[in-house]
Amino acid sequence: MKEDDYAVDEETQPLLAHLAELRSRVLRAVLSVLVIFFPLFYFANDLYEFISEPLRAVLPEGSTMIATEVASPFLTPFKLSLIMAFFLAIPYVLHQLWSFVSPGLYKHEKRLAVPLLLSSIVLFYTGIAFAYFAVFPLIFGFLTSVGPAGVAIMTDINRYLDFVLKLFFAFGFAFEIPVATLLLVASGVTNAQALREKRAYVIVGCFVVGMLLTPPDVISQILLAVPMWALYEVGIFFAAFIRPEGERDSEDAA
Repeated sequence: MKEDDYAVDEETQPLLAHLAELRSRVLRAVLSVLVIFFPLFYFANDLYEFISEPLRAVLPEGSTMIATEVASPFLTPFKLSLIMAFFLAIPYVLHQLWSFVSPGLYKHEKRLAVPLLLSSIVLFYTGIAFAYFAVFPLIFGFLTSVGPAGVAIMTDINRYLDFVLKLFFAFGFAFEIPVATLLLVASGVTNAQALREKRAYVIVGCFVVGMLLTPPDVISQILLAVPMWALYEVGIFFAAFIRPEGERDSEDAA
């Protein structure tokens, strides 16, 4: 093992010092969310109009969104602003997490962790953008066109928000597949060849996940499953350039 790896183990701190630092990092992360939240809340109604635009654009003439609960007109934009604040604060929140765990990582682990951390943030935002701009128009266009004749489509604003947030998280985390693949290879759990051999099972799994996480229509299931499969292939491609941890340790010992 290299000398710089030994230095990590020598820099120990008392348990109370670790807990104090953890509390400090958590407070900073929460504060960052609140700092972003208060300005966003001023534009809460505008944010909701933006989020609901994919549905409102395809509603039949005369149909509107409704609020079925007394406090929904206030609480729904409030919840949206809070969650949007968390989404926007994710880079800083992850930076605080990284600052807490990085002193305990070896140098070669830090070299791998930093690009994976940055790419995971970009992929998460990309998944959300893909859901909003590509998936929502198709899903809502389909769902509003298959309703029975004589049925007025009037979606509750809180139910709609819960629906789109579920899809945001589903697509955001689905786009993390390349990062998860690289981590498995780097840790020595698997390798690129084994991932290729499991391709058929992964394809089936992608469509099962798409069926469970999206509305019961073929379009949205395909729009989640196909990008997951494509991102899995991307992960396999880059995994070929990653040396598993066991191979690195053997080279260091040699």
